Amino acid sequence: MANIKDGKKKAGFKEYFNGVRIEMKKVVWPTKQEVVSYTAIVIATCAVFALGFWLIDTGALAALKSLLNITLN
Repeated sequence: MANIKDGKKKAGFKEYFNGVRIEMKKVVWPTKQEVVSYTAIVIATCAVFALGFWLIDTGALAALKSLLNITLN
């Protein structure tokens, strides 16, 4: 409520969305080629990390099996 104490009018929904519209005009949107390349990078990174975690998990499981002499069906 600091706006009311300072004598300023509280902004309404219309002013808010007008400000949002003005700010959205300032946004520099990526091109289609940039979106495709960024998407490919994200998918490749996820695949690399998934493979890495799978290898670590498999290695840890093998180590625990041999350490504890456990056999799984």
